[in-house]
Amino acid sequence: MSQLAVSSAQVPPNAEKRPIPSRNLAIGAAMNIFQVSSLGQPMEVLKTHLAANRKDTLREAVQKTWSRGRIGAFYQGLIPWAWLEASTKGAILVLVSTEIEFHARTKFNASPTLCGALGGIGGGVAQSYLTMGMTTCMKTVEVTRNKIASGGAKVPGTLETFLQILREKGIRGVNKGVNAVALRQVTGWSSRIGISRFAEESIRSMSGKSKDEKLKFGEKILASTIGGTLSCWNQPLEVLRVEMQSVKHDPTRPASPTIVSTFKHIVMTSGVKSLFRGVIPRIGVASWATICMVGFGDSVKEIMNRK
Repeated sequence: MSQLAVSSAQVPPNAEKRPIPSRNLAIGAAMNIFQVSSLGQPMEVLKTHLAANRKDTLREAVQKTWSRGRIGAFYQGLIPWAWLEASTKGAILVLVSTEIEFHARTKFNASPTLCGALGGIGGGVAQSYLTMGMTTCMKTVEVTRNKIASGGAKVPGTLETFLQILREKGIRGVNKGVNAVALRQVTGWSSRIGISRFAEESIRSMSGKSKDEKLKFGEKILASTIGGTLSCWNQPLEVLRVEMQSVKHDPTRPASPTIVSTFKHIVMTSGVKSLFRGVIPRIGVASWATICMVGFGDSVKEIMNRK
């Protein structure tokens, strides 16, 4: 992702910056759509279910999700929310993180690890407030809302639900929990990119490669997997985000939740361990996303830029 436009680790400090090819932004969006449409959304649904239903086990989450609609239930919220999120956040992340990484490298001669971390922070903030507040909120609504018809009434569809929230609560209603999303994205992507870059440098050192020598495809995937897995240290922020955006009936939840009040509510009702509910599928989501964006994405970009 951070290498989709300009590889900061390979740019000399005084080099003249070339424009970001527009096709790299399209690659970022395409790779994100591929990621979420394959393994991403099923793991997203499971981790959201576990974060909202903190007493369920992973096995129970799978069983309950399957009972709601078999395979289709594992892709709840994919259309249009996950696709909308994927197609925008990938391009935003590539644009912002690449610019920050480039300037950190060329103007301050920062290390690849620090460049990646700074790029992740900036990209995470931009993603959250430009597109992800609404889309993550609606994905969580899709997983946690009651879809059982009562009294013969028709269960509202996803767009109908969106419009209803918009009418009743306005823009804030469909962006509920956006600050928690921003905290998750900033810590998550700074860790993913930074740790992935550190892993790449470690692999180069152990294999005797110079800093300008390209890693093999398998080495890049390994570095991406390490970055994605270790970035899940911030799982409490994900549980916090889901709880703030959930529409599951819970009379004990704060009426006007803030990050602090929601955190206290989770700990008081479910205990400290509940802050890490859903971390296993989250590791899957993070690893797969990092592999797609950093590993596959860099490879696709190199192929496209040869043409």
